[in-house]
This record gives sequence, structure tokens and C-alpha cells, in this order.
Amino acid sequence: MGYGPPFSEFPSPIHAMDLMRIHTEEIQKLCDRVASSTLLDDRRDAVRALKSLSKKYRLEVGTQAMDHLVNVLQTDRADSEIIGYALDTLYNIISNDAEEAAESEEENQQVQSDDLGVQFTEMFIKQENITMLLSILEEFDFHVRWPGVKLLTILLKQQGPQVQQIILVSPMGVSRLMDLLDDSREVIRNDGLLLLQQLTKNNAAIQKIVAFENAFERLLDIITEEGSSDGGIVVEDCLLLLQNLLKYNNSNQNFFKEGSYIQRMKPWFEVGDDNSGWSAQKVTNLHLMLQLVRVLVSPGNPPGATSSCQKFMYQCGLLQQLCIILMATGVPADILTETINTVSEVIRGSQVNQDYFASVNAPSNPPRPAIVVLLMSMVNERQPFVLRCAVLYCFQCFLYKNQKGQGEIVATLLPSTIDATSLSAGQLLCGGLFSTDSLSNWCAAVALAHALLENATQKEQLLRVQLATSIGNPPVSLLQQCTNILAQGDKIDRRGSKVQTRVGLLMLLCTWLTNCPIAVTHFLHNASNVPFLTGQISENLGEEEQLVQGLCALLLGICIYYNDNSLENNTKEKLKQLIEKRIGKEIFTEKLSFITKHEFYSKAAQKPQPNFSSPDHMMFDHEFTKLVKELEVVIIKAIYKSSEEDKKEEEVKKSLEQHDNIISHYKNVIREQDMKLEELQQTVSSLQAKNEQFQTTISQQLAQIQQHKDQYNLLKVQLGKDSQHHNAHNSNAQMNGFQSEEVSRLKEEIEDLKKQHELLQGELSEKNALLEKLKYSQAGGQTEQSTRVAEQVTELQKEMETLRSQLHVQSTEINRLQAERMELVQKLEASAAVTVTGDSSTAASQNNDHEEKIASLLQDLRSLKDELKVVSEEKSSLKRELDSAHSTAAILQDEKLKLSQEVTESKKEQDDLLILLADQDQKILSLKNKLKELGEQVEDEDDLESGDAGDEDDLDDEDSRDDDM
Repeated sequence: MGYGPPFSEFPSPIHAMDLMRIHTEEIQKLCDRVASSTLLDDRRDAVRALKSLSKKYRLEVGTQAMDHLVNVLQTDRADSEIIGYALDTLYNIISNDAEEAAESEEENQQVQSDDLGVQFTEMFIKQENITMLLSILEEFDFHVRWPGVKLLTILLKQQGPQVQQIILVSPMGVSRLMDLLDDSREVIRNDGLLLLQQLTKNNAAIQKIVAFENAFERLLDIITEEGSSDGGIVVEDCLLLLQNLLKYNNSNQNFFKEGSYIQRMKPWFEVGDDNSGWSAQKVTNLHLMLQLVRVLVSPGNPPGATSSCQKFMYQCGLLQQLCIILMATGVPADILTETINTVSEVIRGSQVNQDYFASVNAPSNPPRPAIVVLLMSMVNERQPFVLRCAVLYCFQCFLYKNQKGQGEIVATLLPSTIDATSLSAGQLLCGGLFSTDSLSNWCAAVALAHALLENATQKEQLLRVQLATSIGNPPVSLLQQCTNILAQGDKIDRRGSKVQTRVGLLMLLCTWLTNCPIAVTHFLHNASNVPFLTGQISENLGEEEQLVQGLCALLLGICIYYNDNSLENNTKEKLKQLIEKRIGKEIFTEKLSFITKHEFYSKAAQKPQPNFSSPDHMMFDHEFTKLVKELEVVIIKAIYKSSEEDKKEEEVKKSLEQHDNIISHYKNVIREQDMKLEELQQTVSSLQAKNEQFQTTISQQLAQIQQHKDQYNLLKVQLGKDSQHHNAHNSNAQMNGFQSEEVSRLKEEIEDLKKQHELLQGELSEKNALLEKLKYSQAGGQTEQSTRVAEQVTELQKEMETLRSQLHVQSTEINRLQAERMELVQKLEASAAVTVTGDSSTAASQNNDHEEKIASLLQDLRSLKDELKVVSEEKSSLKRELDSAHSTAAILQDEKLKLSQEVTESKKEQDDLLILLADQDQKILSLKNKLKELGEQVEDEDDLESGDAGDEDDLDDEDSRDDDM
């Protein structure tokens, strides 16, 4: 193909520089072929040859062929093969991994790998080139898409921020790259994950876009498909990408939480009973999963977001699952350490999670609290250093803003609650505090200090703790024992740092005495404490001891600032005079500043988690650094204040205390009122609920009462019938039978009368309507017949009024009869009750009265029937008259219509006749004229007109006869 002989055919004496020159010329020829050849095959072969040379000769190929390769990508898009070769060649010259193929040290000297890759990247990354590369990635061809993904990934590695900015402003740039996750070819999908990792590094805007492109759902699906923690390197890549999306990005964290993705993390941490033989990849995956949980609850996140995630993790069971791993056996040490750190941040500052963690027990016999088991590891010097730091962090997070937990820990040290049969957290802390291992001393002192942070009550309670130092000697207080160990210094042989124990004890004492005047008084009550502190501060010691001197100055300053002047020999003024005489205010201030100037102080102030490279660097606690920052300024001010200023300050403090007491009193009153109000609200709500229940019960009972009433009435009727039947056998059955049958018959007749009354009323209203209608329809009549009908209608209306009055009287009579019927029914019921009791004589008299009333009632009913019969006859006669009137009116109306039609027709006939007569007159005139012309004799017109007049009279006579008809 004209490329020259292979490299192995060159004679061996040829110098390397000559060989380089030969290859440079060869590369130049290939570039010319790419640029000038018109045949696609020829250009494709030249690009393939450049690809083969690009790994060894990056500099030559990159400098000579870069522009030609970019031109190929622009012009030969239709040929996937040449595009693939061009992309591979660009990848080789930009990637630093290809430098491994260099043959000699001379070549390595000529090529600086990192700088070369960066330079070629800067040459390539132009807006149009990156946009072109993004469009190439839309090609589905494997030989185009895969090298395109690799090239874009290496560009992001070399010049991340610039490439990110170009992709961010490209239309649909991020969306095109997200489509790589849906590629069915695993190689492209996996390399797409690597590309997205580089794309999302340190760019919040791209992270948000990727998250809203449904990245969380896709990545979690891939993790599940690959086997979660048991998966391979793909799971690791997904977890790294998730960390990029969530770390320091509050918007994505909130989106992840609200999308219910936290629940999907729980199955990752399900471990079996046998946890031995974990693969290295599984350990890595689980480590990253734990770190992902920590990203969501990191102390650096906004407090609201962290607490919300903590709440979700407890509700979905994720915290419970982590505690299972914490107490499981066979878990690798680094996983156990990271799990402890993760649980620490999940419970930090969350009261619900802290309470749950306090209830977790280790699966031992007998069961022990998880806190006790963890503290046993912390004070055990044989445990790994990172594990002990993790346990300390867990204990600190458990006590963070948890006054309840602080009280429980301090309570295990008090005499009344010590249980000799089992180890407690307090016993373990005291054991660690006074052991010969300096790291255990420091950890126990810091842990105990966290049990006292911002809790004046527990500081006072801890003063009650008494320790038995040796047999036969009286017990000493914990405070005194700490100062005793501090005074002994290096006299006790300890393992580890010489300074670490004293630093830990001084931090504990400073935390204990801060804002607790009673503890300050106890400390100053020991006469040897103040001389010890002044002696330590005034000495000129080495650099290691300077930290101890600074902490002693801080402790003495706390004794001055929080002194209540209850001890005459150690008042504020006397302590300040002592400092001025033995140390000097300037030297005291200088020694105090040693703390904040120390490098370990600045490291500890960065994060809450104790993270130290070695045990010797473990000097300061994060919370203590915040305390020092607050106290340093106020202590220096207190040292330089005069006695008068102190007095004024004391007065101000007292007034402030009084003011605070008043405020606290009112706060307590308000709190109590709030509690009472809440109780009253709960009472009101409960009473409302009870009221609703009672209303429902009452309505149900009313329905039942009504049902019982109906049943009772039915039984009463049945009982009346039974009693009547019983009396029929004992006395006169015919009379009682007559009463019951007659009453029922009377009821039926009254109901019938009511119905008839209603029917009559309806018919009367209908007749009234008809009469009114007839009246209006006949109002315009002009004949004598219509007048007669109107008179008949008037008579009918008068009769109707008379009938109405009679019906009104009858309705009144019916109402009266109903009232008498009700009285009769009541009396009959009463008589039935008397009959049941067996009083036969009274029943007989009442029966006679009832018989008389019934007889009168029957007489009234007969008269009412007669009246109704008369009314019905009158009604029927009235109805007949109305019917006849209706028929007469209808006949008259029909006749009227017929007459009007006949008149209309006669008028039409007369018009037709007149027309015919006029025609005939014309014809007659014409005929007469013709006859006259012919010489015939014709009658005069007057004779004809007289004849016509006679005819018209005859017609008028006929019309008048028709009208009479």
C-alpha cells in the first residue's frame, strides 16, 4: 500500500532519531492522502494507518493529523467505518493511557504524557467539535458510538469544566448522553456510566439536569438487575455516579427523598447469618452504599433536609437494617466501621432515632444494649484504631441534643442506680478514664464530656459520683479523682502519648465547669488545684507541653469567669491578683492562645467526626473547639477587668438572672397553660366525639322506642281483642262483640265519609272551573238562548254555594264524630284494662254507658247518612242540570257555527249570482242591439228593471224566512 517496509526490516544500525524522522515523513504522507484523496477507500486506509501509529507516536500524529481527523468527522459522516477509525485515533492521541507503548527512555523524555494529553484536548475542545461529537453519539452503530463515548470521557477527564460548559449550553446535550444508559449493549451502557461520572463532577447544574432525566430510577434499576451488593463493577460505577449527583446538592437530595428512593436502599443491607467469605467487590459495593446513606444525612447538609431524611430512614426500616449489620457476626472490619459511622449520622440529633438506638440489644446471652457493646470496643486497646474512633463518633451522635440520653448515661454512674451484676455505660467510661492506655483515657474523657454538653442538670448530678480508689480508703468524688490523675502527670506509666491523657482530662474538666458555678466551687474547694494550674502555666516547657499549658490557662479562666465568689480565698478578684503576680496577664493570654494556634485544633474544628491519621494526633474534639472559640474572648475580658467593672458586671448579671428567672417563670406558666390548653382541646375533641356517639345512640334508641311503641300498640289491640273474647265467655259475648265490631265499622264509615268529602270538594272545584269557563265563553253571546243559559248558570252557582255550606256543616260534624271516636277508643281501652283485672261490676256499668253512647252515635250516623243521601241526590240532580246546560250550550254553539257558515256561503252565492246577472245583462243588451239592428221589436229597459226588482223582492223574502228558521 506504499507505507514503506515494516519496522522490523529496518537495519539495526539506524539511529532512533532517524527512525523517528522516517515515521514523521510516513505520517505526513498519510495526512496528505486523507486530505487530498478523492476515493473513500483510500482515505479510510490512510485513517486506519494513522490509528495504528497513534499509540506510539502521539505527538507526531496529534500535531499533523488532528485537523484532518476533525475534517473527516465532518465530511465522511455517512461511512461509519472511517468515523470509527478517526474517533479511535483521536482517543489514542488525547488519552494518557496510551503512553505505555513507548519503547525507550528517550521517547519518554520527549513526550510528557500529562501535558501532551491536556494540550491536545485544548486543541480539540471547540464548541463546534463537541457539538459534532454529541451528534455522532446519536448513531446507533457500535463502531461509532463506543469510540465516541470513550473520546468524550477522556476529554472530560482532561478538561472537565470547559467541556461541561460546552455540553451544558448545547441543545439536548445532557439528554443525549443520558440515552446511553438505555443502550442494550452493556459495553456502551457501562462506558456511558463512566462518562456520566466525569460529566457530573463538581457541576451542580448538570447534576440537576441528570437527576431530572430520571437518573435515580435508571441507576437503581441497574443496581437491582446487577445483584445489588453482590453485583460487579457496574454496581460500583452506579453508586459512584449516585454519590456525584447527591453530594453537596440539596436539590437532588430533596428530589431523591420525595421520589421515595430511600426505601429502595433498604434491600441493599440485608445480610444473612453467615457473613464469611465476602468478595472484595462486595465489600467495595457495600462500602459505597453506606457512604451514599451518609451523603443524605451528613452534618454538613441543611438541618431540615438531614432531619427529614433521618425520619424517612427510620420509617422505612433502613435504620433497623443497619443496626442488624452492626450487631451481626462475621462482618468485615472496614464494613463494620463504616456501618457504625453511618448509624451515627442517621441518629445524630434525631430524638426518635436516638431512642430506637438506645433500645437495640446485641444478640448475646444475656442481651446487652448495643451502646454498652460498642463502648466495650472503644475502651479495648486491642481493637483497631479506626473502629474505636467510629464508636466514639457513634456515642457522640447518640448524645447530640439528647438530654434524655445524657441523663441515662450519667444515671449509670450514680450510687442509687449502679447494678453490680452487669456492666453499664458509666462503668465502662470510668474504667476507660482511669486505665493505663492513653487513647482509652482520651476517648472516655471526651465521651463523658459529651454527656455533660449544654446540660447543667447532669453537671450537678455528676458531682455526686463517688469512686472507691482502694480498699480501706474513703471514696473520692469523680471530680477529685480527675484532678488527682492530672496532678500525677507522667508519674504513671501509660501506653501511648504522654500528653493525650492530660489533654483529655482537661477537656472534660473545662466542659464540666463551664456554666456551672457549683462545679467551679467544688473544684476550687480543693486547695491544691489552683496552685497546680498556676504552676503548669508559669513553667517554660517544650512544644508538646504547650498544649497542656493552654488548657490549664483555659480551665483557670473558666474558674474566674463562672466564679460565684462563694469561697473567700478563691474569689474572682483574688484569682486575678494571683494570675497577675505569679504569671502575668500577657503571659496568661499568650498561653491561652496556644490552643487555637495548634494544628490539631484546626483539623478537629473542620468536621464533627473524629478522623485522625494516627492515635498520637487525637488531641481535640470538635465540640470542644466550638467551646474554646466561645470562651477565649470572654476569659481574656474577665482577666483585664477591674474590680469595679466586676461589681458592675455582677450587678448586671444578677439583674439579668432575675430577668431570666422572671422570663423562665413566665415561660413555665405559658408552657403549663399550653399543656392545659392542649389537654382542654383534647378533652373538647373527645367530648365532641362522645357527643356524636351519643347522638347516634339516641337516634338509634328513638327508632327502637318508636318500634316498641308500634309493637306495644299492636299488642294492646291484640290484648283488647283477647280481653273482649274473654269477657264474651264470662258475661254477654254479644254485647262486647257488638262493641268491637261496631267501633271498627264506625272507623271505616268515618274514613269513607272523609273520602267522600274530599271527592265532593274536588268535584265542586272542577264544576266551578267549568262554570267560570262557560261563563266567559258565553259572555259574548247575543241571542236570547245564551241569556237564558247565563241565568241558569247563576242559579247553579247559588245552589253550589248552598251545597258548600251544607258540606262545611257536614265536615264539622265529621270532626266532632272523630273526636268522640277517639274518646270512645280510649274509654274502650280503659274498659279492656279493667276487664283484665277482673273487676266485673265496674266493667258492666261501663259497658252500659258505652252501649248508650254507641246507640246515640249510631243515631247520629243514621241522620248523617240521611243528610248525605239528600246531598248526593241534590248533587246528582245538580250534575244532571249541569250536564243538560253543557249539552244545550254545546248545541247552541254548534248551531251558531252552522249559521255563520251558511251566512258566509250565501254571501258567496249572492256574489256569484250578481256576477252572472251582470254578464247576462251584457249579453241581453248585446242581443237587444242585434235585434234592433235586425229590425225586431224589443221591450223597454224599464219593464225589465221592474221585473228585476220583483225578482229581488222575492229573494229578500226567502232570506228573511231563512233567518226566522
